[in-house]
Amino acid sequence: MTSLSDLNSAPEVTQYAGEHLTELHALASLEPQDHTVTELAELPTEETVAVAGSAPSAAVVPQRDHQTASCAAVSVELQNEDPAVLAWSLVCDEEMVPKEPYAWPIQDMVQCSSLPTEVPYHEVLWRDWEDLSAKPCELEQVSKNTPLFEFRVMSYNILAQDLVEQSLDLYLHCHPNILNWNYRLPNLLQEIQHWDPDVLCLQEVQENHYWEQLEPTFKGMGFTCFYKRRTGKKTDGCAVCYKHSRFQLISFSPIEYFRPGLDILNRDNVGLVLLLQPVLPEGLDPKAVSPLCVANTHVLFNPRRGDIKLAQMALLLAEIDKIAKTTEGSYYPVILCGDLNSVPDSPLYKFIRNGELSYHGMPAWKVSGQEDFSQQSYSRRMLAPLWPSSLGVTDNCQYVTFCQPKKQDRRKYSRDFLLQFHYCDLACERPAHLVLLEGVTDAKPDRPPHWPKPAAMVKDPDPQPFVPRSSGIIQHGLNLTSVYSHFLPQRGRPEVTTMPMGLGTTVDYIFYSAEPVENRNRGGRRLYQDGALKLLGRLSLLSEDVLLMANGLPNPFCSSDHLCLLASFGLEIASLREG
Repeated sequence: MTSLSDLNSAPEVTQYAGEHLTELHALASLEPQDHTVTELAELPTEETVAVAGSAPSAAVVPQRDHQTASCAAVSVELQNEDPAVLAWSLVCDEEMVPKEPYAWPIQDMVQCSSLPTEVPYHEVLWRDWEDLSAKPCELEQVSKNTPLFEFRVMSYNILAQDLVEQSLDLYLHCHPNILNWNYRLPNLLQEIQHWDPDVLCLQEVQENHYWEQLEPTFKGMGFTCFYKRRTGKKTDGCAVCYKHSRFQLISFSPIEYFRPGLDILNRDNVGLVLLLQPVLPEGLDPKAVSPLCVANTHVLFNPRRGDIKLAQMALLLAEIDKIAKTTEGSYYPVILCGDLNSVPDSPLYKFIRNGELSYHGMPAWKVSGQEDFSQQSYSRRMLAPLWPSSLGVTDNCQYVTFCQPKKQDRRKYSRDFLLQFHYCDLACERPAHLVLLEGVTDAKPDRPPHWPKPAAMVKDPDPQPFVPRSSGIIQHGLNLTSVYSHFLPQRGRPEVTTMPMGLGTTVDYIFYSAEPVENRNRGGRRLYQDGALKLLGRLSLLSEDVLLMANGLPNPFCSSDHLCLLASFGLEIASLREG
């Protein structure tokens, strides 16, 4: 089986690519090619604002040699308008669903033309590297010479081969050869090697491929790897890999969302949470830079079961809360990656960004925003509480053992202890203070025959902390915002990360810790600014029309049905600050 470097020897695979290579260049030429700073009233990140008053941070680790594109300059006054996400929402209704079904070019092929040897996908699909480090203004409290520990994080759903073979009807636009794992694997590895991430979060990683091929290869690239297969009979899972020359492991926590007996958590999805310590050059105090919490997950796909998605996310956030919380009660910087199977304007997305969601009475299908089931006669509605107290997770997405009850002197009992009072003999006794009325209150009812025999009452051996429950509102305090704005201002179109059935949408994300801007909240949406963790750059995403010209996803150049996400971050090195 050929790889990408041998496409010219397999013309039946590359006919479409050869025919449309020129068209792709023409389409991409619509993008501004000038890499100087341009004045655009768009956010460089999802609603991330900067406070005027200081210069950019200096870097310790030199920049790698990648394509760069300038970030958009923006005034603080315009940031309230939230143009990127607002424009994404407005354009979605018009752009996301073509008026006429798209005819996949691969279906009409008769002859083929060759493609030049060694044409990497990134030279065909033109994904620019956007440098966000040269911002027009920075945080006031950060000196212009503040050193940073720089690193790159990639999130990538690489499409498990078993899932391809189980759902071939989703890939009718693809030539069968490009769906073969022996063709796809070299392309995926080439892509990862090209962008050279320091932390790699993968979804849909097939277990046998991980142990036999991926982990040995990644180890050879300098990665330490952790893997968690989905539960049940599923054959794929999630992996987190980090370069051991850049990070050391503090803790590792795999998460299984499946809980026997709970309908709200009866699916086999999983997640991973790692706490990593950055490795500084010799001579620097290792504690001078904060640990970093990295989480990776793949949430349930089913568009109708948003209730399950929310419960899965609550479990993940509870685990992050436990791992990332410091002894002082604050949080280490957090980076959350994954395929969340939810679109940017969905309630689940807003819950992660804004830290709060009122869900009581909401139709479950609305949570992810993937499809509209409003015309159906019946839809599942979410009721409070969304999950039982026995799960041990509060409505603040914290484990019970890691939160304090509101009233320290309030008596608390376990569920098993209270269940023994389900059938109570006292219900058959007349209260002493009840007025005695002959034939009314003087009769003692017989014990119902279906009641179990009375058992000796026992003291509660394991009292549980009191779990306060809200009236249909869930919250978290991690202050997360998105690396991507979900809109391409140059093209006037939404970003997309995947192309199911030829329709572009965003379901993959990299969220990171930021600081909310006080008194800057518009329409229920928080505004953020960089804190100790700074976003320095990102790999641009593509629009639906560009991917359609490349025959959708997967294609001969990109061997997954998702695009990879890549971002560059900087962590402040505290001991080297001036003053």
